[in-house]
Amino acid sequence: MEQSMIYVVSDSVGETADLVTKAAVSQFSGENIILKRIPFVEDVSTIDEVLSLAEINNGVIAYTLVKPEIRSYMKERAAKMNVVAYDIIGPLIDILEQKYGTSALNKPGLVRKLDENYFKRVEAIEFAVKYDDGRDPKGILKADVILIGVSRTSKTPLSQFLAHKRVKVANVPLVPEVEPPEELFDIDPKKCIGLRISADKLNHIRKERLKSLGLNDNAVYANMERIHEELDYFDRIVNRLNCPVVDVTNKAVEETANIIIDIISKRN
Repeated sequence: MEQSMIYVVSDSVGETADLVTKAAVSQFSGENIILKRIPFVEDVSTIDEVLSLAEINNGVIAYTLVKPEIRSYMKERAAKMNVVAYDIIGPLIDILEQKYGTSALNKPGLVRKLDENYFKRVEAIEFAVKYDDGRDPKGILKADVILIGVSRTSKTPLSQFLAHKRVKVANVPLVPEVEPPEELFDIDPKKCIGLRISADKLNHIRKERLKSLGLNDNAVYANMERIHEELDYFDRIVNRLNCPVVDVTNKAVEETANIIIDIISKRN
């Protein structure tokens, strides 16, 4: 089968152009198509080289060039050389300029700019990993939110989800045989959020967890008497703390996270 070349050209790293082109190429799985990415194009001499290659190999050019002069040069030269060149981002920039009556910044790479929000998100994710499952009580004093609950109440998934919202979360498991960290009672109780769950739902979740591990689902971990003991202990702790409580029984992680974010917003 004849080989087809697509030159993916960009004045930045070219991820946007590459992803869009790959999405289009995926619709032609039977074709022998090769993509060659050419990033950081800043001058017309590079444009000329790419156009020559495309002309020789009967290739196609897909490009994201935000500098107007470079973009115009690509369009005009491709037309004169009868090379197929598709402008991925230019037409949309033009439309937005007309729509909003303002000029684009025309600066390559802005979509990848590492801004303050990015660093805060990374920091929150690392924080959630470090202070997951009560590993280090010091995290309780540094966290924006402390999630407390018995095992299998989605403490870890919630911590990670909230971290992506730039919230620093520590979580603490409550076990009747283990006294909670002293730090839990030294902070503002409004920073703590208890995760309540019904006994029946918890019993089902724990049985499924044991099965997935190849263990007997009749283990004490999923025993209803044990579950009631743990839930009673949970109630005693949250009553002692006098902290907000969210019922996670029939809620997805995203739904619970939104409730917690609302609680945080009202607190602030």
